[in-house]
Amino acid sequence: MPKKAKAAKPQAPKLPKGEAEQVRIRREIGHDFALSDDAFGRKRLAAGTAEARRVYEVSNDGHTSTGGIVRVRTVDPLIGITSLSRQQREAGQRYREDFQCSQQAGVKPMRWSERVDGGRKGGGIADSVLDAGRAHAAATRALGHWEVAAVVQKVCCAGESVKGVAEQTGEGRDVMTKLLKVGLDLLAVHYGMMMERRAG
Repeated sequence: MPKKAKAAKPQAPKLPKGEAEQVRIRREIGHDFALSDDAFGRKRLAAGTAEARRVYEVSNDGHTSTGGIVRVRTVDPLIGITSLSRQQREAGQRYREDFQCSQQAGVKPMRWSERVDGGRKGGGIADSVLDAGRAHAAATRALGHWEVAAVVQKVCCAGESVKGVAEQTGEGRDVMTKLLKVGLDLLAVHYGMMMERRAG
């Protein structure tokens, strides 16, 4: 009776096209710190890391060796838009923090020191959450025009890219970037950052 053929070595499943492309680009430019070896010895994006979530785009049909320019789309558009000033970034981050704090009422338990406040027995919304909500509302009013406010909220609070917002509205990317910058400047004035800069 003939011997049974040895079981074939399990074949590695094909990498998703998008991931394979990202691995190739990172290897070409030496950004392999976001890569790790899988069980088959292949380079993969280190899942779950912020670095792995970044999207590297290459012009010139996707090859750096033929002079393609690499752009990195980061998860945080406030960092990814390189033309923003430090002040604009800080204003956007502060607006985002107020928004995130104001959304935390039902997300995590409050500290006991926030619960015991005389009037509200054993619960209610923490003062810090209410304060953040008021601060966020006041900052949104300072943005004035609804179009400016909509772009700032989508980028700062929802984490959408300017490109994504432009595609939704049908407007040009440069128009959305200008609206965002106008909004961030208005926030910087609202937060008193402009005066601090002039005084300094």
